Amino acid sequence: MVDLTEQEQAAIRAAMKLVAELMDEIGWDKRLAELTEVQVLGLIEAAVEGFQDAMRTTAASDSTEIPF
Repeated sequence: MVDLTEQEQAAIRAAMKLVAELMDEIGWDKRLAELTEVQVLGLIEAAVEGFQDAMRTTAASDSTEIPF
């Protein structure tokens, strides 16, 4: 595991909120093996997009270059 910066940790927490919203729709009682391909892809997309959006927001407020 890499050492995450405070910005990255905050971005992960922001992404987690989006993933949780999608899990509310899917149902928390479902096991990962029971999810469809579309549902798994949706979770991954929510996590990645949420992380990237949070990092962009942080970068814009810090006037620094986006690290990806």
